[in-house]
Amino acid sequence: MLLLHGHPRAHATWHRVAPLLATEFTVVCPDLRGYGQSSKPPSTSDHEPYSKRAMARDCVALMRALGHERFAVAGHDRGAYVAQRLALDHPRAVTRLAVLDAVPIGEALARCDAAFASSWWHWFFLGQTAKPAERVINADPDAWYRLDPGTMGREAYEDLRRALHDPETVHAMCEDYRAGLGPDRAADDADRAAGRRVGCPVLVLWATRDDLEDLYGDVLAIWRDWAGDLRGGPIESGHHMAEEAPERLAGELRAFLTGCSREDGAR
Repeated sequence: MLLLHGHPRAHATWHRVAPLLATEFTVVCPDLRGYGQSSKPPSTSDHEPYSKRAMARDCVALMRALGHERFAVAGHDRGAYVAQRLALDHPRAVTRLAVLDAVPIGEALARCDAAFASSWWHWFFLGQTAKPAERVINADPDAWYRLDPGTMGREAYEDLRRALHDPETVHAMCEDYRAGLGPDRAADDADRAAGRRVGCPVLVLWATRDDLEDLYGDVLAIWRDWAGDLRGGPIESGHHMAEEAPERLAGELRAFLTGCSREDGAR
């Protein structure tokens, strides 16, 4: 099971979930390209080095290096976009896909309205190149991200705080969002136009104290255009569900991996 974190987290966000799954499964928790302690390749004008397609290639190479030709993947937030791209670009490698707190980037941008722009303004702020966000964030990373060690756990907090005080990491995370507005959206739009869909079983979960339902209503309805074998539903949690509701999340992932149905989900 490959677990992919979101922004601005790194691999340690899974520290309460991974041990619960590791009793039955091999669990791999990397830092995505540009995040945490992973490499920060030079950026380019098209932002392709930080595209989800590039990150998906990283993940396939990592899993193969560890001896896993086929694997399940779960991604949260930005990691969900990488997980989706993995399933679409490498269907022979991905056996099951779990998406946490996300709809496809192309879908989110196609549905963008005043509510989305107000709530998710950071997509467009971090994605700016004319007035880069790095200068604002690097002036005081602690004030910008307002991390809570009590919720995260002290070790995960210290690991992430070190990364966020590295200007190269901040730049790489902004490049992730710039890629989201460029090559990632283009990849999603091309897949939709070509009728490509995720072929493996898909689980979609979202936090009750986040805004996915407020923005989209029936979240699964959006994903039905992307996957035939689909199930999912809400989890009582704030956005960072791996830290706030680890037992419930691990239980949902375990049931999905073993083929059990979700009582309040849809297929």
